[in-house]
Amino acid sequence: MLSLAELERMVLDGPDGGIDTVIVAFADMQGRLVGKRVSAPDFVEQVAAHGAECCNYLLAVDVEMNTVPGYAMSSWDTGYGDMEMAPDLDTLRLVPWLPATALVIADLRWRDGSAVAAAPRGILRRQLERLSSHGLAANVATELEFMVFDDTYRQAWAAGYRGLTPASDYNVDYAILASSRMEPLLRDIRLGMAGAGLHCEAIKGECNRGQQELGFRYDDALVTCDNHTIYKNGAKEIADQHGKSLTFMAKYDEREGNSCHIHLSLRAADGSAPFADSAGPHGMSSTFENFLAGALATMAELTLFYAPNINSYKRFADGSFAPTALAWGLDNRTCAVRVVGHDDNIRMECRVPGGDVNPYLAVAALVAGGLYGMERKLQPPEPFRGNAYQADGVGRLPSTLAAAAELFEKSNVAADAFGGEVVAHYLNNARVELAAFNAAVTDWERVRGFERL
Repeated sequence: MLSLAELERMVLDGPDGGIDTVIVAFADMQGRLVGKRVSAPDFVEQVAAHGAECCNYLLAVDVEMNTVPGYAMSSWDTGYGDMEMAPDLDTLRLVPWLPATALVIADLRWRDGSAVAAAPRGILRRQLERLSSHGLAANVATELEFMVFDDTYRQAWAAGYRGLTPASDYNVDYAILASSRMEPLLRDIRLGMAGAGLHCEAIKGECNRGQQELGFRYDDALVTCDNHTIYKNGAKEIADQHGKSLTFMAKYDEREGNSCHIHLSLRAADGSAPFADSAGPHGMSSTFENFLAGALATMAELTLFYAPNINSYKRFADGSFAPTALAWGLDNRTCAVRVVGHDDNIRMECRVPGGDVNPYLAVAALVAGGLYGMERKLQPPEPFRGNAYQADGVGRLPSTLAAAAELFEKSNVAADAFGGEVVAHYLNNARVELAAFNAAVTDWERVRGFERL
């Protein structure tokens, strides 16, 4: 991590070991880093204090960066004007995998200084402010899985993402030998992230071919989501430098998908752990019970923020280690929420999001749901024991993006927590994706119907 003064000294060092470029970026609706590469001297002299402009369509396009209708904040009718990227200098850091480069995360604001309501980082900030009014803050860690391929990104594109070669030939869950083949890439990712201020804890093989999970130490919720976004972008850049590719798609094939389990606990102003109570049931405090109950009660109607894409819902399959039942359990991986840890380390693990999640939106939903439970003193059901995939009398996650969008649209919790502008914005995003998918003719349809129908 860098202070502005340290960056200025590195800029003055010149081309021999100095910094010549600063990436000013933010996460878009899809959780991707977008922004500008700024001359380092210009960043120090101008952008650090005054920000940099970007077109407001960056929060109003589809995955392919096509302008699409339906957004109040950005359209042809409003002229696609600018918004301002205001650097958060607490996020300034080196980017070791890019030469002479630093990076800073920006908040988005309009020219009058007001916040851009639909910006994912701002949505999370507002939920954390609500939590702060209760004297609490959130610690978060995200466990993000990905699949590695021996093909480059450009080769994969040219092949239509068909017939790619996974970096292992079989299930490599916890396997040291098979994962060692990927170690030159994985090591560079770990070292690169450490050099960018992230604290890597461990990496392990996962069930699918070429699949890995890299874990990072928990941190303040906003810091973790910033780091998650930088890591996801950086891992792809490093893979590209190795002549490989990797994907965070929720469900690349019919085998196990890529998950993004979110671990969350609360901390009080004095540093204590409000989720912990040795005298409470299962070591849980009443605050934890209320928060957990609220998160579960609102999970279906807020699933759009946990699972934002068409492909996200392919992950929700029985017996897949991805949840289908709205249940919680003690160290039970068949449930949507798994309670793990003990004493001050006790926490909840939300198992709903996939690797395609926007972390700011998912954590915002988790906090909003938890606050809903705390403010109403909700009580959770008894922890589920056994196989939640086969549970009777337990609610289910929506199984499609269309169903999730319908629940989100009707949700009073979403309207109260995020506001009508945000709800309408992300509903439009879902509708755009649904319309594009419903208009597409897929390989599956051709195989099923070309000759036999």
